[in-house]
Amino acid sequence: MSQYRVKELNRLLQRKKEEVKMKKFFGAVGIIVVLVIAAILVYASTLPNMMRVERSVLVKAPAESIYPLIADFHNWPAWSPFEKMDPSMQKTYSGAEKGKGSMVTWTGKGMDGEGSMEIKDAMEPTMAKIELNYIKPMKAVNTFDFTLAPEGDSTKVTWAMSGANSYMTKVFSVFMNRDKILGGVFDDGLSQIKAKAEAMPPAKSAMKKSAKKK
Repeated sequence: MSQYRVKELNRLLQRKKEEVKMKKFFGAVGIIVVLVIAAILVYASTLPNMMRVERSVLVKAPAESIYPLIADFHNWPAWSPFEKMDPSMQKTYSGAEKGKGSMVTWTGKGMDGEGSMEIKDAMEPTMAKIELNYIKPMKAVNTFDFTLAPEGDSTKVTWAMSGANSYMTKVFSVFMNRDKILGGVFDDGLSQIKAKAEAMPPAKSAMKKSAKKK
């Protein structure tokens, strides 16, 4: 056998060895990937079936001054972070003018998608329960709970969101801290409510209280 053929044979054998090594390597990587995915899916299945995100802020204004910002959807553009995400959002108001029975539907771009909000229950000026019905980008039904409670010379305003934790939502939660993301949005909205309510002339708040007493 010529020296050239011996070299070629050795080269082929070396290539085969490298191919076997690569197959073993990728096979091991594939097994690890499958195990990691399986672990994520199993972990996701152990997460709670219900989710809740809650944030609060102290506002130096009476609840009577703050409540209309929440219970009247026409006032949401002044403070809601969701409105800022898509200024071109198309909205339609229906039902009651404000409070229980009032409703707004929207169509927007990106994450705003398409959906509606309806005030299902309200008690002026202490609470409002809003059903949030998302159609796009994915179907989901959640609840916004706003509560206003006196605390010293201020009002504690709490914004909470609760709803069912679907399996897909649980999987997303493994990679995204929903409490941190949504909580940041709520903090932004509450800070805007605080700024609007505290900037309201004191005389206006006093007039509202006086009218209620009569």
